[in-house]
This record gives sequence, structure tokens and C-alpha cells, in this order.
Amino acid sequence: MAQPFETIEVTDHTVACDGGDGALGHPRVFLEIPEDEHEVVCPYCSRTYVLVGHGEDEKAA
Repeated sequence: MAQPFETIEVTDHTVACDGGDGALGHPRVFLEIPEDEHEVVCPYCSRTYVLVGHGEDEKAA
């Protein structure tokens, strides 16, 4: 059975993904989460990076 894709919470609009499996991963890519969206998906491994702590949450802190 296939494993579900991973979802990772991040606090920056720029993230780096290398597949996370060392030599079995993929080339490191830098992904940019657009200002008008809250997530980006890695084109190699389909990990989803979700932006947290932004917008109204930052103002409240």
C-alpha cells in the first residue's frame, strides 16, 4: 500500500526540499510559497509545505 504524502508546517515563504531520505531522496529544490496562498507541493516527492503563523496570527503575537 502506498504511503500518504507528508505535510510539513513551516513559518517561512521559502522552503528547501531534498526528499528527506539521504541518498534515496531527490535533488534539493527551493520552493516559494506565494503570498496569496498558504502551501506549496514539491514536484519531486509531493510533500506539501503549509505556511503557519502568518497574516492575522502574526499581528496577534
